[in-house]
Amino acid sequence: MSTAASKEKLRIDKYLWSIRIYKTRSLAAEACEKGRVKLQGSAVKPSRTVHIGDEYEMRTEARKWIIKVTGLLDHRVPYTEAILNYTDLTPPEEIEVKRESTSFHTGKRLSKIGRPTKKERRDLDGFMDDDTEAAE
Repeated sequence: MSTAASKEKLRIDKYLWSIRIYKTRSLAAEACEKGRVKLQGSAVKPSRTVHIGDEYEMRTEARKWIIKVTGLLDHRVPYTEAILNYTDLTPPEEIEVKRESTSFHTGKRLSKIGRPTKKERRDLDGFMDDDTEAAE
């Protein structure tokens, strides 16, 4: 636990960034402004003060989170330390559904479906050239 955070007020955007829910502090502030971070069902502003015991509900691109604050952090720390400062209360079924949907829309082509790869195209061209020579 940071001693500086216990003496000062800690903003929610800085806290969410420090526990690695959002990649940047500006993304955390933007999520608050767009109403994606809620305390007891109501949206919070980025300047809201965080207190131990608060339960926040938030949405990121990857998944929905429900966390309970167990410690205050005012700077970014490694993941192994960050997870000690909150408790993840998200139901497992919501985590699985989100994980499934994000992997489905990755934009990557499934194997053996769609356009041929460069190697497959070369093989096809070589195969097609051999056929035309045999027909003559």
